[in-house]
Amino acid sequence: MKWFDLPPVWLVAFAAVAWCQAQFLPLGLSLAHPVTLLVSGLFVGGGLVLTLLAVLEFRRHKTTIIPHLEPDALIQSGIFRRSRNPIYLADVLILAGLCLYWDAVPSLALVPVLVWVLERRFIVPEEKRLRRRFRADFARYAQKTRRWV
Repeated sequence: MKWFDLPPVWLVAFAAVAWCQAQFLPLGLSLAHPVTLLVSGLFVGGGLVLTLLAVLEFRRHKTTIIPHLEPDALIQSGIFRRSRNPIYLADVLILAGLCLYWDAVPSLALVPVLVWVLERRFIVPEEKRLRRRFRADFARYAQKTRRWV
């Protein structure tokens, strides 16, 4: 069952809710504007680039990308120098970008909810595992690198 409890599944579920809201319950709210489309594209594109950069680091360090598994390495290089959680940051950017693209204004409220879900279900447990496994190295990394940005 843990295979269903993965960040991409949560992202797709939240995106599906946003899309349905935009299609069936727009509530007369709109941010439709060429600038909004540009921002939405930057968010989605930026999220995809962040994900790609993070995946490359996972592969380079030969450690798992699956959040529920035990890591073999503490990645502190590449995009992980800027954020301890670039893939989760990417998920949030992608959801925000899709909400803007679909003009799902009320669904923008899902963005902080996704942040909360990712922190509680994934980030906090992952950090506990990293702290247990890499002790002082993780403590130093956490001090110098922010959780999100």
